[in-house]
Amino acid sequence: MPAPGLQALILCGPGSSFPTFTANPDENPKALLPIANRPMVWYPIEFCYRSGITNITLVCPPSAAEAITTALNTNPFLTGLPHPHPDLLAPKDLDYNTGTAEILRLPELQEVITSDFIVLPCDLVCGLGGDRLLQAWMVKAASLTNLLDDEESSTPNGGMGVWYETKTENPIKDFIQRNERLETIGEDVIGWWAKASWQTGLFDKLGFKSILDSTSTSESGQSSHDPATSGEYDGSASPTGSQERSQKVPHEPFPKRYDGLTARPKKSVVPPLLAYIHPSQQEAPLIRRVDTTQLLLAVSLQLAKLPSIEEAGPGPVSPFAHTKKVAYPDGVKPRTTITRQDCLVADNVVVEEKTSIKESVVGANCLIKEGAKLFQCLLMDGVVVGKGCKLTRCILGKRSEVGEGSTLTNCEVQENLLVEPRTDDKDNKLMSSSGLEASEQEMQDVLQEMDDGNSIEDGESALAD
Repeated sequence: MPAPGLQALILCGPGSSFPTFTANPDENPKALLPIANRPMVWYPIEFCYRSGITNITLVCPPSAAEAITTALNTNPFLTGLPHPHPDLLAPKDLDYNTGTAEILRLPELQEVITSDFIVLPCDLVCGLGGDRLLQAWMVKAASLTNLLDDEESSTPNGGMGVWYETKTENPIKDFIQRNERLETIGEDVIGWWAKASWQTGLFDKLGFKSILDSTSTSESGQSSHDPATSGEYDGSASPTGSQERSQKVPHEPFPKRYDGLTARPKKSVVPPLLAYIHPSQQEAPLIRRVDTTQLLLAVSLQLAKLPSIEEAGPGPVSPFAHTKKVAYPDGVKPRTTITRQDCLVADNVVVEEKTSIKESVVGANCLIKEGAKLFQCLLMDGVVVGKGCKLTRCILGKRSEVGEGSTLTNCEVQENLLVEPRTDDKDNKLMSSSGLEASEQEMQDVLQEMDDGNSIEDGESALAD
């Protein structure tokens, strides 16, 4: 669709709900975890391009900037995105504990936001076309300041005038900047914004009135073609906007309407919130935040069932479809079972004989040895599954290895971890203890504290005697 004039901010968070795979979020940020063999952040970026939004900024802490920059420059799914590519912003005061509303108050964000904007999480998978959501918003309010223009038009609808702003005002950005107690967007900003629409006095307490009044004053002072002073028709952002206003308030004689001494004071109007309720039918497009390991597995397996572009032919195809279900057929040895209707196997994967892969997603550069059986599993890049292993509903991190003869059910395996041969485990997170051992200096500090404590106790005992 044509560019809607919006800019997108994609927040790349810490991934605290993925402790097995983001133990070191600087080297393995949540935004790069694979969903159906694509980096997680690819999905909201693709949604933006599909919606016509090309002004995209990824926001992450400075410590994760290097890993995400490397992925943007090397990962084939991210390098294959259309131009212009997303920008990466790493504000110096941003860390993994910063709330989403606090992020928007950072000076770097205040500077980069220059128009109406949308905020997306890096874990969003949305099959619904963004054009439908944007059209609904545009019809209701292409600009929040237009929503508060309750002046009646001087003439009925009869034409359309198009103007563009040379200076963009953004009252919602100012609202967040002014109210520092708002920490998160989902709970605080949206919650208080909605509450202000019905609770008397809250509109003024939150500063909405002064923000919007200053915006209106700025706009009226800069406008070189003001319908209110020229008596010409104001087309408004909505094709039906002026008609709706004329129905609400009867027309008055021309002199009275434009006499500043007799004009009625404007009533404060809270900018409305539009809510899209997604249908629950099975055939509805997928909309999901992938913010737990269970959802990482479930959504990956769901996307693996989509027909590939190769299978779909000239017919309609999902935006999430892969070119092929098995990207490297030469790596699959004879006498293997891969259910292609519900599996994805990435590039450079070697599958040895007598293996069975059903309802699973296998990342690039994996090795599945002879006799292994995978059912409803997600394997990230570079995984090695030993001979005769049986894995059910497991997620294996990058470059992990499962020793031969192992049986794992409902397990998560951390990246770079070696699972000992013939391990039998269920409902467990297999993680390395590396980094948890106390250093020599830490041990000396603890011993010193214990000695100091004992010395104090001995001194107190001597005084008592």
